[in-house]
Amino acid sequence: MVRRFAPPSLRGEEPVLELGSGPGFLNERILRVITSDVLPSSGIDVLLNASGLPVASGALRGLVMTNVLHHLGDPRVFFLKATRVVRPGGAIVMIEPWATTVSRLTYSYLHHEPFDMKAATWEFASAGPLTDANGALPWIIFERDRTVFEKEFPEWRVSRIRLDMPFAYVLSGGMSLRGLVPGWAYGVCRSFERALGP
Repeated sequence: MVRRFAPPSLRGEEPVLELGSGPGFLNERILRVITSDVLPSSGIDVLLNASGLPVASGALRGLVMTNVLHHLGDPRVFFLKATRVVRPGGAIVMIEPWATTVSRLTYSYLHHEPFDMKAATWEFASAGPLTDANGALPWIIFERDRTVFEKEFPEWRVSRIRLDMPFAYVLSGGMSLRGLVPGWAYGVCRSFERALGP
């Protein structure tokens, strides 16, 4: 999915910065990826915080993040920094939780992080990396408060929101329980999810 939405390099040199890479494999899928995280891990190119982004202005063709936005205690700071470091025509590609009937049940019973759809603000207190979160934050910003986002950050346009059925996540036990099916069944679960897609 990321490869489809990451914009091509204009001069053949602008990289994509992946935030919260962990032990990921995005650099095996698309060219010119700089991997980063807030905690040391093998395969990480640079340690950095998404609210800092110590990158030259316009130096990136895009930012990629999986389950990162809902951990940012001040997402406005992140979007301001992203506006500076991503070149015009670039993109931010995210995979994040979303608020649906199924996800509310999933995040309430199978996940350890808060999921507060009624949060009055985008911001929340954070004591350090990965210490707090609001799993509903992407839905709050891009659905509930979409007009606020568009007014505050006119440089960014939400081009697509694609919902996926979290069937494989539920069967994996989420982040809090023991897995309900073996790892080899992942392909079957994903096929089932696609068949039940929204």
